Amino acid sequence: MLIEGCKHELEITVPQDEIERETERVVSDLQKKVRLPGFRPGKAPASIIRSRFGGEVRQDVLENLVPKHFQKKVQEEELNVVGAPRIKDVHFEAGEPIRFKAEFEVAPVIELKDHRGVTVHYHEPEVTTEDVDKRLEEIRDRKAQFVNIDPRSAADGDYAVISLDSVAGAEPPIHQDEMTLLIGDQDKLPEFTEALRGLSPGEEKEFDINYPDDYAQQELAGKNVRFRATLKTLQRKELPDLNDEFAKDLGDYQTLDQVRDAVRLSLARERELAAQQQAKEELINKLIETHDFPLPEAYLERQMEAEAEEQFRRATGKDFDIKKLKETVDWDRFKEHLRPRA
Repeated sequence: MLIEGCKHELEITVPQDEIERETERVVSDLQKKVRLPGFRPGKAPASIIRSRFGGEVRQDVLENLVPKHFQKKVQEEELNVVGAPRIKDVHFEAGEPIRFKAEFEVAPVIELKDHRGVTVHYHEPEVTTEDVDKRLEEIRDRKAQFVNIDPRSAADGDYAVISLDSVAGAEPPIHQDEMTLLIGDQDKLPEFTEALRGLSPGEEKEFDINYPDDYAQQELAGKNVRFRATLKTLQRKELPDLNDEFAKDLGDYQTLDQVRDAVRLSLARERELAAQQQAKEELINKLIETHDFPLPEAYLERQMEAEAEEQFRRATGKDFDIKKLKETVDWDRFKEHLRPRA
């Protein structure tokens, strides 16, 4: 029975004779495994097994027969089920058939309309000299070295190496034995710079950080946390010169011009793939506009998980287990901003 969209519901009955056969099989398996006082292994009467382990027998019978008859019914109805069914209204009384309802989703049936002649926009990517220079500066920045500087008061542009501990407001407590912060970094909360500016190596300071409600780390969002920081040392960033020696350090290159050519080619490939992807998305959007069909929630959930994994992979550079993510954040809240794109 169709409820709405992709949601279906089936009322299923398991015949009494099959219940009896399954019950006998479950009881027989238990006889072989259980050890009861006064009986040799495997010799306890079935009546005692039924009496002593009635709840376990009942549960095993249900777990064995319900999925089996659900699959049998959807095959008879030729339904393409997506996701796991929700079993409800289970009726299982002695001497009566098992009756239950299964609520589930099915894959949508899409009637393909005329899709020929759809126009999408595609632009051949361009790579300028400025683009190449910018990418080289990014590579140069990654190859930078940090050098300790003579002790003095921390100022904007310095890299402060600190130890950091939460004093109050964070659960679990935060501890960083060695953390590097750029004084004056516009991408970090300004309270950190204000607290560290003017400190000298060896000095300690306590300060408060008010995290915004939309802070990326859910466990800190909206909280006021008091920290204790000790400035260990100050460093400056030294960038390598852009020359042939720099090129040789990058790998199989002899000159800086060879690196520039490789960077230009890499950028062209990246932008070509991006342009192709944009054209594909435009095509998909136009097809969606002309095709109306219901969407299973199971598909949405799967896509939102994939979107979340991709976001964390881009942010951390590592693969991320969605199960761990669901344990550390409010998943129902987090996925709401993923839903429109999914």
